[in-house]
Amino acid sequence: MSPSTQNSQSKGIALVTGAAQGIGRAIALRLATDGFDVAINDISSKAAELEGVKAEIVGLGRRSAVLFADVSADADVKAMVDGVVEKLGGLDVMVANAGICKARASLLDISPEEWDRTMAINLRGVFLCYQHAARQMIKQGRGGRLIGACSGAGKQGYPILPDYSASKFAVRGLTQAAAGEFGKHGITVNAYAPGSVITPMSKSEQFAPMAGMSQEDFFNMQAKAAATGVNPTPQDIASVVSFLASKESTFITGQSISADGGRYFD
Repeated sequence: MSPSTQNSQSKGIALVTGAAQGIGRAIALRLATDGFDVAINDISSKAAELEGVKAEIVGLGRRSAVLFADVSADADVKAMVDGVVEKLGGLDVMVANAGICKARASLLDISPEEWDRTMAINLRGVFLCYQHAARQMIKQGRGGRLIGACSGAGKQGYPILPDYSASKFAVRGLTQAAAGEFGKHGITVNAYAPGSVITPMSKSEQFAPMAGMSQEDFFNMQAKAAATGVNPTPQDIASVVSFLASKESTFITGQSISADGGRYFD
């Protein structure tokens, strides 16, 4: 089957933020495999990585577009959503995946500026993505899926992640409020809450040194905290998003679904 033939059978148009690496990249590729045309976003310094992801999506026979934006900037997010509509023809699935995470020695040492930056990316970014995507979906009149990035730290606060934990708890509240409002438009709003996924971001942070152990021992410790005894992979998280983006998830909304191998039970 030629790419052009596959494109005519698209399941819809998705946009994934923070898609240059890790979980975002895995989500973008999974949605393309599922049959969506996928626009991908990150900051401009990730241009090479994004072009690589785009090439993989096109290789799967789907259309793609690269859109640079700072998700904490209202004008950027509006332009990003407008860009998806212009380049791919609409928007059916918004995955607000972009986020930052920094290990902290103490809550007492976080500056107001550091706190504000975490909230700007992790919470304001999800808010803006939900808001602008919902406006487009309501305009289109065919419903849609808003999907945000929560975390296990949004269900149990971590002492070394006070600002991150607070931002992810807030994503849960935002997701519930948005679900309550947008359901009448056929738009579901859910979030995914990963456990300790090994990604370039998680490996670059100082979690292991702060815990006084090697990186391997740290991730082994995280795995032992889960019922399955293993850490989830980016592909595991992408599978959850795949379901939330599908027609089969129509009657699930307002949820923050744990994907952590059984570390936390709701």
